[in-house]
Amino acid sequence: MTVTRETCALWDEEDPLSALRELFMLPEGIIYLDGNSLGALPRATASAVAEVITAQWGSDLIAGWNTHDWLHMPNRVGDKIGRLIGASSGDVVVADSTSINLYKVLMAACELGSTTGHPRGEIVTERGNFPTDLYIANSVAEMTGLTVRLVDFDGQGGDSDVASLIDERTAVVLLTHVDYRSGRVLDLASVTAAVHEHGAVIVWDLAHSAGAMVVDLMAAGADFAVGCGYKFLNGGPGAPAFVWMHPDHAGTVTQPLRGWLGHAAPFEFDPLYRPAPGIDAFQVGTPPIVSLAALECGVDTVLAAEPLGGMTALRSRSLALSSLFIALADPVCERHTLAVMTPRSGAHRGSQVSLTHPEGAYPIVQALIARGVVGDYRAPDVARFGFSPLYTRFVDVWDAGE
Repeated sequence: MTVTRETCALWDEEDPLSALRELFMLPEGIIYLDGNSLGALPRATASAVAEVITAQWGSDLIAGWNTHDWLHMPNRVGDKIGRLIGASSGDVVVADSTSINLYKVLMAACELGSTTGHPRGEIVTERGNFPTDLYIANSVAEMTGLTVRLVDFDGQGGDSDVASLIDERTAVVLLTHVDYRSGRVLDLASVTAAVHEHGAVIVWDLAHSAGAMVVDLMAAGADFAVGCGYKFLNGGPGAPAFVWMHPDHAGTVTQPLRGWLGHAAPFEFDPLYRPAPGIDAFQVGTPPIVSLAALECGVDTVLAAEPLGGMTALRSRSLALSSLFIALADPVCERHTLAVMTPRSGAHRGSQVSLTHPEGAYPIVQALIARGVVGDYRAPDVARFGFSPLYTRFVDVWDAGE
């Protein structure tokens, strides 16, 4: 079948998910392929934030904590995110940033991982992991006396890859579900099973997964997960992050940042800390209500797909969009010194496609932006293009390819 722009327009017309684009404000003349860095603005966000600022804070002042139940917004929005990542109600909370949440869960994971039998002294993570993850891992290692071992993990061999890289010394494995640079996906279930088979604990970073990938943490039996709110969850720049812990670990581990809101009874103002039950112990300070209102609007745009097939349907559309982009990029790559670094197998590809150029990708990305196609650049040689199935159209991909 020969694909034309008219074919792409027909696909957009026939796909019920295309209607979700109307939930967003997108500038005219821009093809936005950077939702894997910052999601687009939902139409509902401005009025929802204005409602919190003017009608709630402005009118009710401090009474808003009770009148509008601000204190439980981290749990309410966390439950909504939980529906997207295979978590049970009450097991996800929105708090802090991804980096801070990673520090909290990694400390808890090290406590758990070091008690699984014989002495375990290593945190294992990928050499090419996102820098923050590496920095946090090293910080935790310094605090706990463990060491960080960096591995080169292809991931496409599934649990066999993991089995060859961890051993009885491994306390914790920290992995990112979708690689930020290449878009490669790890098999969450099989990797988790392999880590557990070796007696270690696993922490997943879902920054590039939540809202774009089918994720089922409970079914996989994962231990901990963190993720951000501003990429495919469309929560806005610097949106608060989320944290999840398997409920079986509740009461068996502690996290190091013991703030008043993580206390079992915060309004008793007890000078001695008692952790709140379950995931609430991972809260620290007063929640950012205005930012939470924006994040809730973003999460609601993803949940709007539930009547249309939910994450399974969104994932299918995402793969179709990225497959089309690869097909359009291939002839360009053949004529120039470009290469597609993202796995071509849909099972191993996230919601992005990355191209590399030996002389650097920055000028390529800048030239595309000047032509109205917004992707982004990662040093030294990667041009990334993200495909949000909520608002990216097939005609957008066609026009970007042209």
